[in-house]
Parts: sequence; C-alpha cells; structure tokens
Amino acid sequence: MNEPTPRPLILASASPRRRELLGLFGVDFEVAPAHIDESLHGGESPERYVVRVAREKALAIHGRFDGRFVLGSDTAVVLDDECLGKPADDDEATDMLRRLSGREHRVLSAVALIAPDGASRERLSVTRVEFAELPAEWIRRYVASGEPHDKAGAYGIQGAAGIWVRSLSGSYSGVVGLPLFETGELLRAAGLGR
Repeated sequence: MNEPTPRPLILASASPRRRELLGLFGVDFEVAPAHIDESLHGGESPERYVVRVAREKALAIHGRFDGRFVLGSDTAVVLDDECLGKPADDDEATDMLRRLSGREHRVLSAVALIAPDGASRERLSVTRVEFAELPAEWIRRYVASGEPHDKAGAYGIQGAAGIWVRSLSGSYSGVVGLPLFETGELLRAAGLGR
C-alpha cells in the first residue's frame, strides 16, 4: 500500500481564522500549532516584534517536517506604540476596549515562510483602524460574550466588534490575522498556491 503524499505546507497556527484564510489559496496544507514564548523583548519595536514572533512560530515547527514549507503568522494591535496582546481576563479586555474607543490604532500582521532548506522570507502588513466612541454598555456586553478572550487588542473585526470600525486603511484580512496579499507573495515565490 502506498504512503499518502505529504502536504507541501504546514501552518504553524491553531487559529481557525488563519486556517480559513489560507484555504483561499488552493494549496494543500496541514496545521501544526506552535507554542512559543511571545513576550516582547526590551527595546523591540512593535514591527520587529510581530515579524520575529511569526518567524519563531514557523521555526519552532520546521524541524518536525523535513522537506516541507512552514508558514507562521502573528498579529499585534498597537496603540501609542504599545502592543496590546490577548487580554488575561475580563477586566483587562474592558480596559483595552476603553482605550481603543474613539481612537485610531495600528494592526500589524506578519507572515514568515520557512523553506525546506531553512531559508526564511517575511512580509509585514500595517493597517490603520479607527473605532467609534464605545459606550460602556457596548463594551460590557461584548466582553460578557467571551469574544475578546483570545484576540489581540481584545477584539475580532470579523465578529461583533466590526460594527465599531469607523474607518480602515490597509488589509482587512491582516486585521483578521493573515494578510492575504503578503501571504500570496510568499506562497507564489515558493511555487505554492495561486
């Protein structure tokens, strides 16, 4: 009996949103979540941070899959040059959303593709998002829904928080978690996908 042909690409992420977006490229892939320390290094800019974490996620998985490409991705919500990560609890989620209320912030989304030989190529997407003023009751109901818990900046644009977006300049898919244009550039350069 013949062994199945291994899929050419590994997605180093457990995110169902990234899985769905990557599926748009028509490349056969499998998922192998990476578990790494995502702490910000002292003096590291948000841009360098998000690219480094995307690359480290891919590298953490790369050694387990000989002859395959590995795609890592990371997204950060940045307000006043401070990275807002995933909230630890409801209080932190509430605080983040209050801070984002009525203001513009940046969403940085990086992708890193590690080739079978270990060579790495990265791309960065920067999107500006402006929120409307958020009444306290909106924030309370949103936090109570549980949606902010696993999301950078305590919100998911593809969910209920999308109604708060007054303007967006850049990549919508990057805010969701996988910038399609930049991902496509990397995949096409590697001979993968459309």
